[in-house]
Amino acid sequence: MESAITVTPAQLPGVLLHVAVVRPVFVWGAPGIGKSSLVRTFAQSLGLDCVTLIGTQLAPEDLIGVPELRDGRSRFAPPEIIARDEPYCLFLDELNSSSPDVQKAFYSLILDRRIGGYTLPEGSIVIGAGNRASDNALARPMASALVNRLVHVHLRADVKDWLEWAARAGIHPWVVDHITLRPDHLWARPPKTEEPFSTPRSWHMLSDALHSYGESIGEEMLRVLAWGTLSPGHAQAFTAYVKTLRHRYDLEAVLKGDAPWPARPEDRDLLYFLAETFRARLIHDLPADKDRAPAALRAFAHRAKALLVELAEISLECAQLVIAPDEHGNSALPAWFMVDIGRDLPRLVAARK
Repeated sequence: MESAITVTPAQLPGVLLHVAVVRPVFVWGAPGIGKSSLVRTFAQSLGLDCVTLIGTQLAPEDLIGVPELRDGRSRFAPPEIIARDEPYCLFLDELNSSSPDVQKAFYSLILDRRIGGYTLPEGSIVIGAGNRASDNALARPMASALVNRLVHVHLRADVKDWLEWAARAGIHPWVVDHITLRPDHLWARPPKTEEPFSTPRSWHMLSDALHSYGESIGEEMLRVLAWGTLSPGHAQAFTAYVKTLRHRYDLEAVLKGDAPWPARPEDRDLLYFLAETFRARLIHDLPADKDRAPAALRAFAHRAKALLVELAEISLECAQLVIAPDEHGNSALPAWFMVDIGRDLPRLVAARK
């Protein structure tokens, strides 16, 4: 299940505060964007214990309990983890990954806050969460009866929220600075193959590992950690970014002519990073209308064309990356700049086509 109507991590607690106290809520979202931790933090803010049941690890009897005799009659005794006297938050994680029988066992617990002869204490809340089938995660279709028993909220990763949280949580400064420069690297759609991919959770894992190693970590181990936690393209960009920090080699030096494009084969990752940063700078700074551009920006555009020539001489692929169209096939750079490129750099444009 996907929706164009989503909430950010900063908005979710307010939604839960008004909705989860009166109706059960299901939080949809991609893996690794913080659904579970947000629910636990929300429960803590209300002073409630958070009891987590993971759908993929349950059998129906784990919920409804086992029969016992009492006064000559049999009754189902719910498990101790559920049958509590004080109000609490019941968090049904990976609910839509559980088997159909387990999902059925949740019906009365979700709708009536009751299972067998046990009723959740007044003030308890029920929240479910799960990934979407489009995320290549284990997700089974929800029966309409279960879908209709829940208020559905779709969570998205949000860079602003994450950076504010990261500042409080002590996330490694290399990670914070990189995501500040490349907010599009915070989250990547899960791949269809078995490989790491970037999420807020994976950046957090990388941060923990970097803190453990310290700033003396070598380039080889840095690559091991980055490629072990992030999407390949993001891992390459991150390690190149750290290299720029260590060697004080940044785009500003190239733009000012204080440093050339890195041309050594072992610095190819650094060259890709600078090319991507150069592209982002052009997209951000170049105006849509050349005639209305101030003299400084026209000078910048002229300098950019010269730098593209130099870049193409080192790596035509990196130069193509700078002027490549966006994900929809449209020109990412202003039309007048692309016309100038077509006139002055025919080899580059021909290669792009």
